[in-house]
Amino acid sequence: MTRTTDLQQATVADAAAVASIAHALRDEANTSLPNLDTEMAREWLARLEEGGAAAIALDGSIPVAFGAVEGSADEPETGELGVWVLPDHRRRGIATELADELLELARERGFRRIRGRLPEGNEPALSFLSAIGGMVPLRNPDMTFELPL
Repeated sequence: MTRTTDLQQATVADAAAVASIAHALRDEANTSLPNLDTEMAREWLARLEEGGAAAIALDGSIPVAFGAVEGSADEPETGELGVWVLPDHRRRGIATELADELLELARERGFRRIRGRLPEGNEPALSFLSAIGGMVPLRNPDMTFELPL
């Protein structure tokens, strides 16, 4: 399958794009992405630049997916991974590509453990996180992946 999306590290300059993804997903009952406006997204991305990582997928100029690894204040070597894809762009491998990019960024930032962000009742997210769990030690043999309990 030919990839039609471009991935890039997300910065505060991408706040409006991240907010647009959050807005489009706000009615999904089982999403773990908060409903962000542009200013909230800007603040979140600024925090991620300091203690995590973020990436965004664009189909041309249209933002279609976003992912983040957030550091834990209680466990500095642990990051929590979340990936959100617009419904019309799911099942194309975008989430897996974002996860791969985020795992590389997490490795560069010194994370040793990654946990998946799993909203209650979201079976597709459970399947996705289970599938990518095997990618973590391949990217960095010193890193582990834990599904949330």
